[in-house]
Amino acid sequence: MALAAQQKKVSFRAKEASKCPICGTSHNREELLSGGGRLIAGNMTNELRRLYEESKKWGKIYPLAYVLTVCPKCLFSSFTKDFKAVKPEEKAALQKTVPQRQKILQVLFNGKVDYNKDRDLLAGVASYILAVDCYHLRMPDVAPTPKKAVCSIRAAWLLDDLSKLVDYRPYDKVRDFYYMEAANDYRITLDLMQSNAEPIDQAVALLGPSLDHNWAFDGIIYLNSFLTRKYIDQMATTVKQKLDLITLSKRYLAKLYGSGKASKSRPSVIMDKAKDLYDEMGVLLKSLEEQMEEN
Repeated sequence: MALAAQQKKVSFRAKEASKCPICGTSHNREELLSGGGRLIAGNMTNELRRLYEESKKWGKIYPLAYVLTVCPKCLFSSFTKDFKAVKPEEKAALQKTVPQRQKILQVLFNGKVDYNKDRDLLAGVASYILAVDCYHLRMPDVAPTPKKAVCSIRAAWLLDDLSKLVDYRPYDKVRDFYYMEAANDYRITLDLMQSNAEPIDQAVALLGPSLDHNWAFDGIIYLNSFLTRKYIDQMATTVKQKLDLITLSKRYLAKLYGSGKASKSRPSVIMDKAKDLYDEMGVLLKSLEEQMEEN
């Protein structure tokens, strides 16, 4: 990320203080400045992540690092929309788990993350890891599952960036853990969309998964299939389990791909990616079916 001197040029502190509902600490949330050539959009990956090129003037900026609101004292982390809306039972659980969140920062980042200071890549990564931990304790009415999914995949993205800069800690292993968390939560989210056990539609504005384009429900369907395909060997141990997971994911993906062919309003970017993935999963499914017959 940009050096400390540059940080003052890429972000600012909100005038209105945010009071933590868990510990009562007030802080001024850091916001990313826009314009002036700070963000130079690059390619979009197959994981629907928008990459940004490094600016000669501003240096490397990670816009995802500024999204979440984090209390600098108790490390309560969430999307800003959910920061104040904490129920008493949630508050009690979040107060009890402060040492757990402190331990996360110590174990993963040697305690080098300080949210009183301007954010860097470490703080950005940690904000999502802390948010996943916190959303585990939130009630269904805030739709914690899709938010955990988004936070997990963003944590994985930033951990991947971090692993390329820091070679003395196994951030690649932590990255894969959060990819797996995202895969599981995206799959559960699809089930919740059918059962209405969580108000998924209330979280649609936060689903991203990148910042420049919100793929919303289409993104959930696509990423469920993409991550299941990518981590199928870790998610299932038997051929039967793999076959069941791929079959279900391909069925969901077929709805997205089919609706895209029937509607010109669907963006071609995700439809092209969905088609390629659909074809790839078809090949894998055939291979798994052949393995089942052999067994």
